[in-house]
Amino acid sequence: MFSGFFDLPWWGYVLCALGLTHVTIASVTIFLHRHQAHRALDLHAIPSHFFRAWLWMSTGMVTKEWAAIHRKHHAKCETEEDPHSPQVLGIKRVLFGGVMLYVKETRNKETMARYGHGTPDDWLEKRIYSRHQKLGVAIMMLADMAMFGIVPGLLVWLVQMAWIPFWAAGVINGAGHYWGYRNFNCADASTNLLPWGIIIGGEELHNNHHTYATSAKLSAKWYEFDIGWMYIRILEMLGLATVKKTIPVPRIGVARKVVDLDMLQHVITHRYDVMTRYMKSLQQVYADELAAIRARHVGLDVARLRTSLLADAQSLTTSAREHLAEALSHSPKLQQLHAMREELAALWARSSASSEQLLKHLQDWCHRAEESGIAQLRELSLRMRSYAAV
Repeated sequence: MFSGFFDLPWWGYVLCALGLTHVTIASVTIFLHRHQAHRALDLHAIPSHFFRAWLWMSTGMVTKEWAAIHRKHHAKCETEEDPHSPQVLGIKRVLFGGVMLYVKETRNKETMARYGHGTPDDWLEKRIYSRHQKLGVAIMMLADMAMFGIVPGLLVWLVQMAWIPFWAAGVINGAGHYWGYRNFNCADASTNLLPWGIIIGGEELHNNHHTYATSAKLSAKWYEFDIGWMYIRILEMLGLATVKKTIPVPRIGVARKVVDLDMLQHVITHRYDVMTRYMKSLQQVYADELAAIRARHVGLDVARLRTSLLADAQSLTTSAREHLAEALSHSPKLQQLHAMREELAALWARSSASSEQLLKHLQDWCHRAEESGIAQLRELSLRMRSYAAV
């Protein structure tokens, strides 16, 4: 019962299980996520077919279903229509029942029709992968038992079957929108769980991904490591992958004297860098103003005000908005800073505005920031004037 093709010590089986599950993680993050769902890179037929076959045997997931559900998650993030938002459904339900939420959404024909476009639709997909999902995992089970023996093989297989439901459907979809740190102040609640993306192939850097969804690289800071990106670079050097887009790294040049259309485009391109620096640079100003408010109004919930100030406006509840409006009335300076932040965010949210209208909006914002007497606002405006083409 314990003998298979490989006769290993107990730790050898553990290493094999971790190695096999890592191949699955790499297949999910490179093929399903970055290649299929977001088109961040193109894959040669060789790795593409390998990933499809491996995922068929190690997960039984259908490419169209996975891509459609993930695309809907981005389109409807943190709303009632999000298939797996812990902010809406609760952290326990997503963390421990994420796989059930995934299965439920696969039965939503509207989701498949609207978000499942562009995924493989060849003979293999129609006749094998989509039609015989259980056959793939059965083949993997038999292969594991043949390699490691019946009992060790079954244990390895069970680990393989539980790996993606736990880490992807549970941890990433749950904890990745609930706990962790944030590099970018994007519109949803996504977080980076760890600065090293090894355990889940780079998916740990979830806030980075939600900020730049079409980037093939998920790491953004010097101390962050995305092992999925390392594999993509290896495939690219072998001629088996072509990267289409990565996170734009801000380039700083000579400050423009005139706010023109080129500057507008650079500011929009680097909008997350702008907002992140805005929030970080004004933290001390916020702290000083909140301390002054606390001294004048003892009964005011200053801690809640600080949370509301730092939060994205779209994420605030009705009561939080009312509390924020009341509290801002006690500080003209905070009111100005908050209003200018909202005006700046509106610059790239106005999809119906013309370039000339947006340019006028930016010119007015920079003029008021530089004349405000607030050093942080002036410095941010000068940085925006200095953005160069990537």
